[in-house]
Amino acid sequence: MTKACLDLAPPPAQEAANFRKAHTASRTNPENGIVETIKTVVYALLIAGVFRSFFFQPFFIPSESMKDTLLIGDFLFVNKMAYGYSKYSCPFSACPIPGRILVPGLSGEPERGDIVVFRHPVNGEDYIKRLVGLPGDKLQMINGILYINGAEVPQEPAGTFDEVMGPQGAMGNRPRCQNAPVGDGDICKRSRYIETLPNGVAHDVLNIEDNGYADNTAVFTVPADHYFFMGDNRDNSQDSRFSQDVGGVGFVPRENLLGKANLVVFSSAGKSMLYFWTWRMDRFFHWAS
Repeated sequence: MTKACLDLAPPPAQEAANFRKAHTASRTNPENGIVETIKTVVYALLIAGVFRSFFFQPFFIPSESMKDTLLIGDFLFVNKMAYGYSKYSCPFSACPIPGRILVPGLSGEPERGDIVVFRHPVNGEDYIKRLVGLPGDKLQMINGILYINGAEVPQEPAGTFDEVMGPQGAMGNRPRCQNAPVGDGDICKRSRYIETLPNGVAHDVLNIEDNGYADNTAVFTVPADHYFFMGDNRDNSQDSRFSQDVGGVGFVPRENLLGKANLVVFSSAGKSMLYFWTWRMDRFFHWAS
């Protein structure tokens, strides 16, 4: 029995030759190469989708509504764990999650002053603004000053925010200036103030014009499970002061919150992040608050 078994086994040299032949065939078979490539791409997309949906979502700043806290061309990662998860956490709103679920130890409720990325309730785009109104709050703008629950939110002058006039970002938009008209290459100026919210969060706000369209508003009462957002560039932000019927943000439902933004990891003032001469090195790993 032992001899018969030994006779059936190929000699070592023949076994090595068979292995080399099979290995060579697998490498030279184009169908095998295509299948392996497709598998690699699918795995990479799955990993990227999970990372983006449940951990950190990359986000480019496309407009100047959050200046001078965030600039056009800033690149940051949004903490998706901060406020838990909803159906909007996944691409194409595909997460089968009713309402919003929190992760113990990792998630919490949004706080006044947070910089939040959220899904627009109507157009489905992702926006980034500062949270200023919580459920039940009453907010109003009077002569460019924010009032929360009848109390004025104090502002202190902090000089001006200056930048060179010219096209910014991939869209090539030019900034709005308080000292307009300003030609390309000249300095665009806006008055800057430090606003301190009721919970002590202090942040910059910019003013372009007095008695602007949204400098005086009616009283907004934030519904339950909704939030009120504003841009730091107060005269150049379509935010919760504007009705959704006219393209504004209006009140944002709790489940539309995607995550919290804090750290700018990269910044470029040019049309492409590959234009290294437009990189803002001083904003790499810059903490935004």
